[in-house]
Amino acid sequence: MSKWLPLTIGWRFFRAKQSNSFIGFISFASTAGIALGVGVLILLLSTMNGFEKELQQRLLGVVSHGELVGVNEPIADWKVIANSAQHSEQITGVAPFIRLQGLVQKPGGFQGLVVSGIDINHEADVSTINQYMSATAWQSLQGNQNNIVLGRSLIDKLQLKVGDTVAMFTPDANNSQLTSAKSHRFVVSGVYNVGGEIESTQAYVPIEYLADVLGLGQGVSGVRIQVANVLNAASVTRDLGFAQEQYLYINDWSRSQGHVYQDIQLVRLVMYLVLALVIAVACFNIVSTLVMAVRDKASEIAILMTMGISRGAIMTIFILQGALNGVMGCTIGGILGVIFAYNLSAIAQGLEQLFSFQLLASDIYFIDFLPSELHSQDVVVVIVMGLVMSLLATIYPAWKATQIAPATALAGR
Repeated sequence: MSKWLPLTIGWRFFRAKQSNSFIGFISFASTAGIALGVGVLILLLSTMNGFEKELQQRLLGVVSHGELVGVNEPIADWKVIANSAQHSEQITGVAPFIRLQGLVQKPGGFQGLVVSGIDINHEADVSTINQYMSATAWQSLQGNQNNIVLGRSLIDKLQLKVGDTVAMFTPDANNSQLTSAKSHRFVVSGVYNVGGEIESTQAYVPIEYLADVLGLGQGVSGVRIQVANVLNAASVTRDLGFAQEQYLYINDWSRSQGHVYQDIQLVRLVMYLVLALVIAVACFNIVSTLVMAVRDKASEIAILMTMGISRGAIMTIFILQGALNGVMGCTIGGILGVIFAYNLSAIAQGLEQLFSFQLLASDIYFIDFLPSELHSQDVVVVIVMGLVMSLLATIYPAWKATQIAPATALAGR
């Protein structure tokens, strides 16, 4: 017997089964289910990769990777920490800041605001905030002037424009009464647009001006650091903080923005499991298709056995039949998934314009578009998973085909 005979017969059986319309429909349903599961899973993983990339490049480009803040008193000489940071290969940037928290009045109430005094000569080492504002706004954050750069979302809430004056109220440390507050006035010198909640809660002013207002002299509230790998920010910041002689608060991005990263990972895991079950259900249809195909081809199987074909060859015939469904489904799903993943942002933008709605609002999320980042390893893993599951689904029906008694099958023909 030729070693290619089982494969040839399996291919002929695969094509011949279309003559039975019901078996053909179940076969089509299994192929379509596998294609749908594979395609959607590739698209989902690409979307989660896109969100994770935008989180690291956009949100974590603006938010501190790590912070060291003075506990009872300001940091007198922040360059001591900067010199200490040079001994760590994982720290790529260090910059000082002064922080002031208070309230600004808006129509209908007050809005909490955190004002950061920054040094533009060092801030670009730890933040990409300069990429989200004009060059004029960025240059206004130097010198000893009461300029302030606000987020687009907060500008809209306060109904302000560039050149207007905004008052910020902070607690009066010299007065024990809770109703006593200081007023600080700033001139809006620019607007930044990075998206998300940060636009409503974060503003930037020159560090020299804020130091004079708070009477810090050469001192600063704390030091921001940027690390090469954001996932190592907690340990790197902790090691740097423990190496200092002054007592410091140690903070990193995972405490303020970690929930966003964890949400992305959780959605990725849940949807991966759900869509893997979709592929598994589609593979159950392969079992049904082959069981019916075995019953439909019982007499042909009996004839092949009487001609001397082995039981292993019979199994190969039906394993090939079912595997072809998996191969077709994974191929179609993989191609469609890759095509949609590459064009997801454009497709989402087209749907938004066509139906006049917005999928992601920039004042709620840190991005206002649907991102996609296709990784080849994700495509390979999903396709291999689909092929393995479809192949496993063929084993039982193929084994049942070898249990057919030739005499009984031919007698009932």
